[in-house]
Amino acid sequence: MRPLLLLDVDGPLNPYAAKPYRRPEGYGTHRLITPSWKARERRRLDDDGQPNRPVKPLRVWLNETHGPALTALPFDPVWATTWEEEANSHLAPLLGLPRLPVITWSRPRPEPGGGVFWKTPDVVAWARGRAFAWVDDLITEADTEWVRAHHAGPALLLRIDPRTGLTTGHFERLAAWADGI
Repeated sequence: MRPLLLLDVDGPLNPYAAKPYRRPEGYGTHRLITPSWKARERRRLDDDGQPNRPVKPLRVWLNETHGPALTALPFDPVWATTWEEEANSHLAPLLGLPRLPVITWSRPRPEPGGGVFWKTPDVVAWARGRAFAWVDDLITEADTEWVRAHHAGPALLLRIDPRTGLTTGHFERLAAWADGI
């Protein structure tokens, strides 16, 4: 059985923290209005006393070579993002990815404490002991330790700089890790 590749969007696939108005090389700019973004922004505008102001689209930077590069890896990819199912409807087509399984996050979000990211318990529960690599911009050493203590299978937690997104080096590291298990 191939390991899972758990994919966050903002940070790894969308380097949102790059310099404003200057997308990284190889990335295209997309303006998206997903249902959840529209609802969140509508609430924010209403709360700010701007009920007639239109919702601005979300700026997303994507590298279209990432879809083929991800599917070429020896993994079964899974969305591990707050975009949840909207990653399939709005991002997968832009990246050339098929419809992927989605981790649906616990509500309310767990509070594991000790600096552990709120996604970590759900990631481990979803993997059910299966080998996985997880790419996210908010992973810390506390998450790595938590996974070691609570997950029976091999796991690679790969923190991605949200200014650069996934790089060739990350793809090489993922492929080498998968080949080594």
